[in-house]
Amino acid sequence: MNKVAVVTGGARGIGKAICDEFKAQNITVCTIDILSNDYFVGDIADEKILTQFAQKVIDEHTKIDYLINNACLMKGGLATASYEDFLYVLKVGAVAPFMLTKLFMNHLQDNASIVNISSSRHLMSQADTESYTAAKGAISSLTHAMAVTLRGKARVNSISPGWIDTTNSEFSSADKLQVGVPKDIVNAVMFLCSEKSSFITGQDIVVDGGMTKQMIYHDDCDWYYNK
Repeated sequence: MNKVAVVTGGARGIGKAICDEFKAQNITVCTIDILSNDYFVGDIADEKILTQFAQKVIDEHTKIDYLINNACLMKGGLATASYEDFLYVLKVGAVAPFMLTKLFMNHLQDNASIVNISSSRHLMSQADTESYTAAKGAISSLTHAMAVTLRGKARVNSISPGWIDTTNSEFSSADKLQVGVPKDIVNAVMFLCSEKSSFITGQDIVVDGGMTKQMIYHDDCDWYYNK
């Protein structure tokens, strides 16, 4: 029987790369994005839209093998984000994954896999990124909570990408050492959706080329502190 994957934010970037790989493996893909795509256009911050999307998937396929909660966005932080901005990012990045899991929970196939796309920013930050950082911190915590609730029914893990280039940009030789490509994340997603990871749940896999492990001091690795 054909397997079914649900992917949020699948119209571009990492989400599209995930969708393309599932399709290459002859897995049916149901994606939702505010951008044009071949399945469902809608805003996952809206509960009614989430319900409509989930019902369409259930009506058409009756079951789900893989749920990839990928969609998120940045709307600034303490310096620039309004109350509405902050709340909107949390709805997209944390509430929607919770709600979609809830809506699909009784339709998950045996050995189903849920993969939440977090970020290394749940471990480290830049100034004025609180909206995105809070959403990624929430999805990382939600991952282990859902893994416990769904034990025996589905495995739930997260992936925390570092700096991933989705625009085929040119980088300096130094930056190239720190920049990954969507395929790096796709490979991790496919591993977590495979039998090779059948004993892994509630975990977060950081895919950042080691960026979060390198300690940097003034006058170290060509880095200099300027006030």
